[in-house]
Amino acid sequence: MTFTKRTHTCGELRAEDIGQPVTMNGWVDGRRDLGGMIFVDLRDRYGLTQVVFAPQHNSAVHEKAHELRSEFVLSVTGVVQPRPEGMTNTDMPTGEIEVVVDSFEVLTRAEIPPFEIEDEVDAHEDLRLTYRYLDLRRPVLQRNLLLRHQVYQVTHRYFDEHDFIEIETPVLTKSTPEGARDYLVPSRVHPGRFFALPQSPQTYKQLLMVAGFDRYMQIVKCFRDEDLRADRQPEFTQIDLEMSFVTSEDVFEIMEGFIQRLLAKTLDVTLSLPVSRMDYFEALERYGSDKPDLRFGMELVTLNDVLAGTDFKVFASVLEAGGIVSAIKVDGRADEFSRKKLDELTERARALGLGGLAWMKATDGSFQSPIAKFLSADQLHGIRSAMQAEDGDLVLIAAHEQRTRALVALGTIRLELGRSLGLIDASAHSLLWVTDFPLFQWDEEEGRYYAEHHPFTSPKSRDLHLLDSDPAAARADCYDLVWNGNEVGSGSIRIHDSALQAKVFSILGLSEQEIEEKFGFLINAFRYGAPPHGGIALGLDRIVTILAGLPSIRDVIAFPKTNSALSLMDGCPSAASEAQLKELRLELKGRSEELKVKSEE
Repeated sequence: MTFTKRTHTCGELRAEDIGQPVTMNGWVDGRRDLGGMIFVDLRDRYGLTQVVFAPQHNSAVHEKAHELRSEFVLSVTGVVQPRPEGMTNTDMPTGEIEVVVDSFEVLTRAEIPPFEIEDEVDAHEDLRLTYRYLDLRRPVLQRNLLLRHQVYQVTHRYFDEHDFIEIETPVLTKSTPEGARDYLVPSRVHPGRFFALPQSPQTYKQLLMVAGFDRYMQIVKCFRDEDLRADRQPEFTQIDLEMSFVTSEDVFEIMEGFIQRLLAKTLDVTLSLPVSRMDYFEALERYGSDKPDLRFGMELVTLNDVLAGTDFKVFASVLEAGGIVSAIKVDGRADEFSRKKLDELTERARALGLGGLAWMKATDGSFQSPIAKFLSADQLHGIRSAMQAEDGDLVLIAAHEQRTRALVALGTIRLELGRSLGLIDASAHSLLWVTDFPLFQWDEEEGRYYAEHHPFTSPKSRDLHLLDSDPAAARADCYDLVWNGNEVGSGSIRIHDSALQAKVFSILGLSEQEIEEKFGFLINAFRYGAPPHGGIALGLDRIVTILAGLPSIRDVIAFPKTNSALSLMDGCPSAASEAQLKELRLELKGRSEELKVKSEE
């Protein structure tokens, strides 16, 4: 089929184009038959233009237009004219004009779509993901992907200006432990062996530093086989960086400049620098999170000193065990919390691992509370003073022998209250560096250490001696970038000394044989002159989601997976044929029954 090529998109005509002959190509967004005239909104990714089929202008064309339906693909030729007086649409950039049609072609007919192609669509997400190519016609999703495109362009330009080299790293890699399960790819050429899809380009970018490329950048696909949620996908995109001869201060400076540029170019928002910093343990104690949302207050306050020597058994036993009593305050809204609502908060606290949640309503200079009778006047006064409580405030208190459990639970309640009470300023952009995480995490069940960040992270130089005496006390030279309560970036200064790297692997429980098998290539590379280096990886999907003001990264990815890692549109993952399995020398146990279950799903 031949068609007339467009002269203009559906989003660019304005009043100054009146009288001009034009050709536009697009989809029928809507059709209205009014008073003998037929009006069609023609849509492409640039916008909408109203086109008019008038019988007095061309009766044959008008008659033919009766066949048009939603989502037909058209090529329309006509003349731009002003809309009649009083009929302009100020909500549309093209709302001052319309195109009276001289001729048109139906390039493709369309069946009735399974849902309306409009921003506020009333359709279940599974249905929209099944017909994702239709979902992507919705202007809101097209705007999201255009925003994502902007982020790509700003990223390339900014890092090019700062002497970073874009280098691609392999997608078929060696399986290395980085905190999540690998996606494995069987090798046909080497039966019984597997590639892994990279969780990150970590070892490769470190090797690029050894190779002398002192500033590396890549927008890269990464893969992790982990439980999914709103801000996770099995395949995701990172803005990945590495730099030689740097300290963490250099990484902060580069990244802050990038985020400042990104906000300015995409949202016309000015970010003041430098970005604030907070120690990991301070963040936990003040906000109950290592990624605190600073767009509202309600900070946690530790009450251990205030309650020292208390006779109230619940608090006394926690303090004797070296635990923590921590509290948050809801300003001036105590009356909004009925007994039922307070009971619901207590149940929520139990679900988060606490024994319960104590509450106190500030009134008449003191507190109304079921626990007030167990506390002395000095202790009640001390709590009121520590919380800076005024009459009408609500104080919620959590206590537990395990400090982290109490703080994280109360931090979760803080965040949930911030959302439900409308305390969070959705227009704000609050950024924070969280620094100095523990280097290791002890797993009681397995009786071994895990890397808090990853095994290539350097300890703080002042803590090197602790690797021999008290590894759990060592701090990592690492940092997370937090944006509106979301961890959008994580990085560190890396180990560049082969002996130190081997020591860290040993603390993590790897044998010399395992170290050689999994990381021998990296250890060997360090023996040939490795520069001090460090870097960071930013979650591009999460950043675009924040810029777009959305709750889920699925809305900024063209073809996302569901929470169960399925692609409903094309049916992957799918079964391999017997011939494919034979070629790979693989045999699946219980294959026939497994395939039957999958097909029924």
